[in-house]
Amino acid sequence: MDDAPNLLGSKQPATGDSELDSIETSQSEPLAAKSSRSTNITRIYLVRHGQTELNVNRVLRGHLDPKLDALGILQARMLGEVIGREELQLVASSPLRRAVETATEIAIRAGVEMENDPRLVDRDYGPWAGRSKEAVIAKWGSLNAAPDIEPESEVVARALDAVIDVSRRVPNGSAVLVSHDAVNRLLISKLDPRMDNGSSIPQETGCFNVIELKGNDWSVLSINNYPNRNGISATQRSVGAYKIFQQSDENHHG
Repeated sequence: MDDAPNLLGSKQPATGDSELDSIETSQSEPLAAKSSRSTNITRIYLVRHGQTELNVNRVLRGHLDPKLDALGILQARMLGEVIGREELQLVASSPLRRAVETATEIAIRAGVEMENDPRLVDRDYGPWAGRSKEAVIAKWGSLNAAPDIEPESEVVARALDAVIDVSRRVPNGSAVLVSHDAVNRLLISKLDPRMDNGSSIPQETGCFNVIELKGNDWSVLSINNYPNRNGISATQRSVGAYKIFQQSDENHHG
């Protein structure tokens, strides 16, 4: 995969008595770190949608369009609770229902409109959607070798185009893009040369990644962040020294 060019593109939270009130994020300041931001910085929260029945069954989803299951709905609500408190200017989503349902929770909490962007749609697995990844690999040697599967180069090109557009629309602002694991992995590995092995990048359902355009340079600040509930500290996988969450509960059940 070619290196990305230098310049790829030229609220308060609602309150209530729901179970979301028990989410522990242990943040000393907002995710956007507004006090440390300078000009020409755009921050994007790249989200993977919540869980569906097809995720549980461990089959390729692609353009199949299942809705979120019960856990997926909760994951979407937790993402809304954590990311929706930021000063977001834009929330965009893959047009597939699992992504739209996730993005809607974030947009409602942030008080912004949600828009569909077909460039964020999942990779098209063609006739192999609904089958296990392992079965396809066993037959063809790899997903990329299987016929009628959208090439990785096309996936990353369209998704990167969406990211570039967002960086132009919200300069010095923050936005959310809700997409899919295959898309997110390719984007992350394209935007940051430290993340060159896209297939090994973890992307759990209901996770979010933080990417940033500072001046002319993109970087991935953190990956696979997952807000948990009932006092369990958030999972974190930081890139470099950046961390979104700090552990505060010594009795957490990781």
